[in-house]
Amino acid sequence: MDLVTLTEAGLYCPAGDFFIDPARPVARAVITHAHADHATTGHGAVLCSAEGAGITRLRVGPQPTLEALPWGEPRQIGDARVSLHPAGHILGSAQVRIEVAGEVWVASGDYKVEPDPTCTAFEPVQAHTFITESTFGLPVYRWPAQRQVVADMASWWQRNQAADRASVLFVYALGKAQRILAGLGTLLGDDCGPIVVHGAMTALTDAYRAAGVRLPQTSLVSALPKDFPWHQALVLAPPSAQGTPWMRRFGAYADAYASGWMLVRGQRRRRAVDRGFVLSDHADWPGLLQAIEATRAQRVLVTHGQVPVLVRWLAEQGLQAGALEAGYGGEQELETAVTVPDA
Repeated sequence: MDLVTLTEAGLYCPAGDFFIDPARPVARAVITHAHADHATTGHGAVLCSAEGAGITRLRVGPQPTLEALPWGEPRQIGDARVSLHPAGHILGSAQVRIEVAGEVWVASGDYKVEPDPTCTAFEPVQAHTFITESTFGLPVYRWPAQRQVVADMASWWQRNQAADRASVLFVYALGKAQRILAGLGTLLGDDCGPIVVHGAMTALTDAYRAAGVRLPQTSLVSALPKDFPWHQALVLAPPSAQGTPWMRRFGAYADAYASGWMLVRGQRRRRAVDRGFVLSDHADWPGLLQAIEATRAQRVLVTHGQVPVLVRWLAEQGLQAGALEAGYGGEQELETAVTVPDA
């Protein structure tokens, strides 16, 4: 019997009568992480990790009952024994381990295996069946070291300062922005500013700080005076701000985009930015294979992204591999449901 099936509402566990990251309101939801395509509103009850409770509450709103589960602590839900384990994607991102009558499935949600100072590292969990994403499930995707990417960002910022231009870096408001902030703080020190942020990032960044994540000081763009020295600043903004009147206040600026997609030729041109930085909160090809192997699962179900390629490769390795297409967005713009725009 399959412990998890795909329904119109999303992944469903019949033995526990709960959904994993449902796309529509349900009575009981287990939320792997707080990105908007995974953490939706209108549920009766929500289970999430204790580490991610703060940002999950920002996403799902005040209405549902929210239970925050410490890492690895089992919870009996119907006939299913459920526990949450770190996925390393963003703060509080979880893999869902489900055990029924000795059969173990793990639904990984989104994950990465790279070290990240803003969240608990990915933890391999052994299972009979592993449900994996494949956002970057092609061999071409191999990430450079994060420390080098952050160093390149700092050098770009410093060159722009010397040229009297503001540095505007488009990043996803949840996860990517805080990861970059932490990396710059480690590289340049906590007082490395001025770093200013769009209003869509403030509540999320505050939630990271409240969870104990160390980040350098930031200021809200709209709270600064008109004569602020923008040419010295690094501005973190969501991709939705590109090309809007909000950008006019900075005067002369250089812009850049941080995403795993920047590895592909032509993506920077399509984004119409001066610079692209390769930084993703998803596993690259080697990371996917490493995570899958560590589970020792003999059956692997692939959800979203480059599904056919990864399924074929896994089958060639002798695994039982198949597709389980869930409606998640992968690495895209997911920051719009947090705060009112920064006018």
